[in-house]
Amino acid sequence: MKNEKPRVVKIHDVQIDSKYVQWLNEVKSRYRSAQIKAAVKVNAEQLLFNWQLGRDLVTRKAEEQWGSGVVEQLSMDLQAAFPESKGFSTTNLWRMKQWYLFYSDALKKLPQLVGELQHAESQSNIKLAQVVGEIESNDFPPLFAYVPWGHHAEIIAKCKTIEEALFYVKKCATEGWSRNTLMNCIKAHQYENLGGAITNFADKLPSPHSELAQAITKDTYDFGFISLEDGYKEEALETELEKQLTRFLLELGNGFAYMGRQKQLIIAGKTRKLDMLFFHIPLNCYVVIELKAVPFQPEFAGKLNFYVNAVDDLIKTPTQNPTIGLLICSNKDETEVQYAFNGITTTMGVASYDNVKRLQEQLPSVEELKARIRLLEEELEKKQE
Repeated sequence: MKNEKPRVVKIHDVQIDSKYVQWLNEVKSRYRSAQIKAAVKVNAEQLLFNWQLGRDLVTRKAEEQWGSGVVEQLSMDLQAAFPESKGFSTTNLWRMKQWYLFYSDALKKLPQLVGELQHAESQSNIKLAQVVGEIESNDFPPLFAYVPWGHHAEIIAKCKTIEEALFYVKKCATEGWSRNTLMNCIKAHQYENLGGAITNFADKLPSPHSELAQAITKDTYDFGFISLEDGYKEEALETELEKQLTRFLLELGNGFAYMGRQKQLIIAGKTRKLDMLFFHIPLNCYVVIELKAVPFQPEFAGKLNFYVNAVDDLIKTPTQNPTIGLLICSNKDETEVQYAFNGITTTMGVASYDNVKRLQEQLPSVEELKARIRLLEEELEKKQE
């Protein structure tokens, strides 16, 4: 209502109305933004210090100039000078040197490698230029400022190439990965598996949409977070993945939204059910995932093609991109998949999965049970004495 007067509540001679509440919310929002910006700035300055100290140890040839124990001596001197500060342990100083050395061979091409990432945003949506643009360093990539030091140390310890390391740096910076998430993704070889599924995307989708679609797939999905009995069926596999949906979404990658399991479609008067339906937000398209607890069979491609066509016709809107089908089997043969794809007009890919834990493997053996019983008996005898 245009003529409606602001609601007024009197508290201790203060008038609290809707305008005050709006202003208060703006102030709180600005303060939260300032807190985040300050935290990123502090992190950026600390990382720049670590980078420069690592560079000093390398370029000054510290060990040659002052002896093999110079890092240990420097650690003691810095801890004595700044007792309230953490991070000056010998181990941490060695990490700083290793961090600089890891990237130093490619310093000349680092601008090309990270150029596309310079405008990446953190979860707070504060642009790098606003936060770390004042830092003056000819060789310190600004993107690094968005990633905590512990993450950097983990990345250089586990990654073999700069390209792989920058992949994880970008993921940490743009998706706000925790250290545990980072470690799990490295362990699952997310970089090596990314974009590895056998697909027909290049033939069925225009560029660059085909490249983006390929990038969201993996050759092999790590299902190590679920446990099933021997001889499990697809239904049991679906059930466990749905129970561990957060982990499954993490394994699928960024941008997937879960739309449901056993999604019903009425086709020619018959009820058909999709195994799992997702929507990929950046690609603006549905993703039909069919799960098979057995190796790939050519007829699986025909069924997936049927479901993708149905979703395109019955669910997809005109503003959305063509639906993608993804078949995840226990194993696959590339030649069989390529033959099965011939003549199919829809967009689809085939990947495999591994590392499903067996339930019986988690149960103690007969020998272990007997040993436990003996221990219990011995403990009872001691108590009775």
